[in-house]
Amino acid sequence: MSLLAATRSEGTKLFSTAGWWILALVLVVYVGSTAGGMAAIFGASASGSLPGATDAQVPSEGLAPVLYSLAGSFGYVFPLLIGTLMVTTEFRHQTLTPTFLTVPRRGTVVWGKVLMGLLAGALFGVVAVVSAVGPAAGVLAAFGLDTTLGTGDTWALIGRTVLALTLWALVGIGVGTLVRNQVVAVVVVLAFTQFLEPLLRLAASFVDGLAEAARFLPGAASDALVGTSIYDVMGAGGTEPLVWWGGGLVLVAYALVLLLIGYITTWTRDVT
Repeated sequence: MSLLAATRSEGTKLFSTAGWWILALVLVVYVGSTAGGMAAIFGASASGSLPGATDAQVPSEGLAPVLYSLAGSFGYVFPLLIGTLMVTTEFRHQTLTPTFLTVPRRGTVVWGKVLMGLLAGALFGVVAVVSAVGPAAGVLAAFGLDTTLGTGDTWALIGRTVLALTLWALVGIGVGTLVRNQVVAVVVVLAFTQFLEPLLRLAASFVDGLAEAARFLPGAASDALVGTSIYDVMGAGGTEPLVWWGGGLVLVAYALVLLLIGYITTWTRDVT
């Protein structure tokens, strides 16, 4: 079977089940409500509309990009999960055996998953951006604040956000290739992204010597690729972030290393 046919097969596996659109729906609700809620709080503060306030409490300059970047800061876990599930579902439901019988070259199967994962990641990236930008821009406009949607810098940030979430799906495929057990893989993903890394990035603001290393954490690299994040506003960035292309290269490196180790240690084993 050719690579094109293998990629098409992976697309059929992914989009013929309910998992992808359930994750997409949760993504819309989670990112949309977070962006809209933060836009309401910051917008009211920046416009001096908070009860009892006589002037602006937070600057309005640079507020819109930070709110739009929530698509990447909070939404990246969803393409990461979809990439992980694309691989671990095969082990859980034991569909990998017929897959290998159909496509004897295991490398072709991996590349098919990678290509389809990139497409799925781009789709989730677009959904995340729309979910963040729509509510945030609407709320800012309601407060009479600049949405910056007419500037090239904002659209560049949006494009980099989609790119970052696309790369996260690739990282997820690497995780799934390395960790065969689906439950373990999902727990590892959620524990690291929602607990461990945020704590490490927060600690980097207070512990000497940790800030430089924290720049190379996957979430920090993703935020650097996007260009800004809520962590910068909260002062939890630790130090000067990587340049945007450096953040992208770090994410790609994580994905390739995970894929390589997973292929060598796990993917070449016998399956039943």
